[in-house]
Amino acid sequence: MFIMNALTSLGRYVELMGRTFSRPERWRMFGRQYVKEMAQLGTDSIGIVLLISFFIGAVICIQIKLNIQSAWMPLWVSGYVTREIMLLEFSSSIMCLILAGKVGSNIASELGTMRTTQQIDALETMGVNSASFLILPKIMGLMTMIPMLVVFSTVSGVIGAYATAWIGHIITETDLTAGMQHDFVPWFFWMGAIKSLFFAFIISSVSAFFGYTVEGGSIDVGKASTNAVVSSSMLILFSDLFLTNLLS
Repeated sequence: MFIMNALTSLGRYVELMGRTFSRPERWRMFGRQYVKEMAQLGTDSIGIVLLISFFIGAVICIQIKLNIQSAWMPLWVSGYVTREIMLLEFSSSIMCLILAGKVGSNIASELGTMRTTQQIDALETMGVNSASFLILPKIMGLMTMIPMLVVFSTVSGVIGAYATAWIGHIITETDLTAGMQHDFVPWFFWMGAIKSLFFAFIISSVSAFFGYTVEGGSIDVGKASTNAVVSSSMLILFSDLFLTNLLS
């Protein structure tokens, strides 16, 4: 029964994406919606991304310095490990998991409310491809903003690590800088950006699917929002494993 429901949902998802990625009927209207979604889904998330990344970068640096570093290791290990963790996993994968909760629930609840209040049905009655009109700008907007948020997250995490040197005196600024610069591989940055594009598509499309296909009332909208966050998070973790193995 579970497998049948999963296959049914997958088929409905693929069908919805087929309707979504059709040529917009009015490019000017699509452009307005695209800019609106970039601001709503991406720009409004900059604050929480910077705040979380700052403290995570500081905590990672402190933990490495106090619990892992020893007399047998170079003094720059804390900076090196902090940089690698922020680049390879936190700024792309973990940050997208956090955004799945914020952005995914927003998308699902918005579309679910439009479905239950028959606004989507009204668009269909007027001959508008509601899937393309409502979902495509969200997907494109989030895929545009997520790589930028990854950059902001990495920079904020590095600043948080330096705050431990400037304020907490956990590590010297010289040792931290040496670790940040040691054996830097530019591809790691691009790998995180590429992964974030896939995660952005997962968050936006899966959340839109659960919101668009809501059946019932306000209680069902809440359930759809929860299912969107859980499903997006699980798919991000699964795809992270696959993409890391593929891109490394």
